[in-house]
Amino acid sequence: MPIVNRVADLQPDIQAWRRDIHQHPELLYDVHRTAAFVADRLREFGCDEVVTGIGQTGVVGVIKGKKPAGEGLKAIGMRADMDALPVDEQTNLPYASKTPGKMHACGHDGHTAMLLGAARYLAETRNFAGNAVVIFQPAEEGGAGGAAMVKDGMMERFGIEQVYGMHNGPGIPIGSFAIRPGPIMASTDEVDFMIEGLGGHAARPHKCVDSVLVGAQLITALQSIVSRSVDPLESAVISICEFHAGNARNVIPQTATLRGTIRTLTPDVRKLVEKRVREVVAGVAQITGAKIDLHYKRGYPVVNNHVAQTEVAMRIARQVAGDTNVVEMSPMMGGEDFAYMLEARPGAFIFCGNGDSAGLHHPAYNFNDEAIVFGTSYWVKLVEEQLAAS
Repeated sequence: MPIVNRVADLQPDIQAWRRDIHQHPELLYDVHRTAAFVADRLREFGCDEVVTGIGQTGVVGVIKGKKPAGEGLKAIGMRADMDALPVDEQTNLPYASKTPGKMHACGHDGHTAMLLGAARYLAETRNFAGNAVVIFQPAEEGGAGGAAMVKDGMMERFGIEQVYGMHNGPGIPIGSFAIRPGPIMASTDEVDFMIEGLGGHAARPHKCVDSVLVGAQLITALQSIVSRSVDPLESAVISICEFHAGNARNVIPQTATLRGTIRTLTPDVRKLVEKRVREVVAGVAQITGAKIDLHYKRGYPVVNNHVAQTEVAMRIARQVAGDTNVVEMSPMMGGEDFAYMLEARPGAFIFCGNGDSAGLHHPAYNFNDEAIVFGTSYWVKLVEEQLAAS
């Protein structure tokens, strides 16, 4: 495979960084050790500028090419996420998490290490014109750290004109990449339903408004939105994943709480589903006599790859992996806050194969170190081609 030879030489160091980060997982914005580790490495590499505290705890490094930018593209951004998940690790690895209840179960340790490897290579060679901007982001796992960095003026401050992201992909073979133009990952909205009925004795249901029955009817009615309101050629998911009610087998509970997530791939479907959820809630409340309070929170937007930059990403991936090892994938209904960066600047998000591993967010998941040379080579070639020195 045409990986970068120097990257192959750096693989042991990148792997060591990855495993160090894996042993010390941190959550959301509380990534102080990881951010300090990243900033120290970037300074060691000789980055021209290293800035901490972007988006609370994000780190940005700037590497200047041998030549100043010409008339074309002057700076591109490359993003890796640093935070872990509140999961108890079950890998039994020698470098497993040292912190109970926290684990790198999504591979952000690998993402961070690969981008650090690219930064080291680029700082050594500088075989490009303009600025390569490496972005290390906190709080991808539910904290919208990507939005925080954008709101902090990162794009303007560092002159970023295009932005690229990468995620490992369990089930995608090592040495392969997957990507698509347009929607590649879903928006992620949250719904909470607070049901108040009329509690009472289980033997006298006719004197009650059964919050459990109301919740069951609500769940059934919500599923009809996907099956009967959304165009079958579009995509939507409504999953109610929590149902809390009662604490005795012979008491009809007064209240029930339901919580769930809604995923869509286009703004129109997102708007339609929210409208129908509100209508369903009102209808179920009316026919049951219960009071239902709905809290509907819009989360991450759709990850929408820009066409021109997706073509660039595919071309670079083919240089690294070969034509047959870069596939156009179907959209995923998972979410990613790289979406905010793609709203701010044109760019593309790509998946790098993690092989036959446990799935993301699983306690047995582990980033596959064999993927390092491919992901790091992708970053290097992306900079050298997009910011080609004349």
